[in-house]
Amino acid sequence: MTDATLAEALAAGGWAYMELDLAGATAKPAFMDRCARALDLPDHFGRNWDALADCLTDLSWAPPVQGRLLVISGWREFALAVPNDWSMAQEVFAEAVDHWNGTATELKVVLALGGGVAVA
Repeated sequence: MTDATLAEALAAGGWAYMELDLAGATAKPAFMDRCARALDLPDHFGRNWDALADCLTDLSWAPPVQGRLLVISGWREFALAVPNDWSMAQEVFAEAVDHWNGTATELKVVLALGGGVAVA
């Protein structure tokens, strides 16, 4: 399934599809910039872990949808370059997923492995 097909299928069900491409990102500032663009975060996003967590658990700034799927691709280079930051990113995403689990507007995050997708 292509990303376009996946996005179309999700849109038909009222879900938003977002892709965070981390290819070439080897430091936290690049990671935060990519998050800001890919997730269309609000202008007040502070580009730190607490601000990312706040934006992902308070989506009042985002258009209302039935749910959100975030696919993270190109993450291995970032994980190898800055393992502590990758660990923090995983924690922030996991806490956001837990926050929305079982609600009417769930958030799911998956890590793309090569040409496929695997649940994070």
